[in-house]
Amino acid sequence: MTEKPRAADPGSTGSAPGGSAAAGQAGGDEPRVVIRDNRKIKEAPAATDAGADTPAEGLVEEAEVVVDEIKVEATVEGPPVVDAPAEPVEGEAAPAAPGPLGAELEALRAELDERTRDLQRVTAEYANYRKRVDRDRSLVQEQATGSVLAALLPILDDLDRAREHGDLVGPFGTVAEQLTTALGKFGLTAFGEQGDPFDPTRHEAVAHQTSADVTEPTCVQVMRRGYQLGERLLRPAMVAVADPE
Repeated sequence: MTEKPRAADPGSTGSAPGGSAAAGQAGGDEPRVVIRDNRKIKEAPAATDAGADTPAEGLVEEAEVVVDEIKVEATVEGPPVVDAPAEPVEGEAAPAAPGPLGAELEALRAELDERTRDLQRVTAEYANYRKRVDRDRSLVQEQATGSVLAALLPILDDLDRAREHGDLVGPFGTVAEQLTTALGKFGLTAFGEQGDPFDPTRHEAVAHQTSADVTEPTCVQVMRRGYQLGERLLRPAMVAVADPE
């Protein structure tokens, strides 16, 4: 049986088998995939011409199907992915820098620690200084106020004697009350009344007697009242004391 020439693929451009792939590679195109399909031709009427292109019965036609290779590349949008530096494991000491750089780093750390200690010491000293200055300022102010009030105590004694004799009447009595109120605003308070228990830290005993009317040492007469500024004693009270029999 004489083998007929293979029929050209309808999709081919008239070139020899495999010509498309070769031409594509030669022209700089992407490589192509060639798929060979061996298929059997169904029975057809007898060829009238020996040179016709119709294949005889039972012949197998080899057809070439050229399929362009498709390349698909996944494109990832967004910023480029950069690997994060590895975190040090807890409890693991950081490696020391080698060479002169490590020595310089250690020197800087030592100097930083020293400056930190100096700053803490100066801060503590300044805080103590401020407390001491505030305390001294309050003490000086209290002492100055006490000195002025102590100079006015004799005037208050005269007002007390005038009050006992009934002379603080009219305008003079009003002025005396205003003076006592003004001095009280500075913290001046009077103490020492008849019947008060005797306190040797606050009373000055100038007379002593016994009495059946008392059960403890008691001030039975006040000759001069005492004064104090806040908790500070300016002058003790002058009293006569009676002890129980």
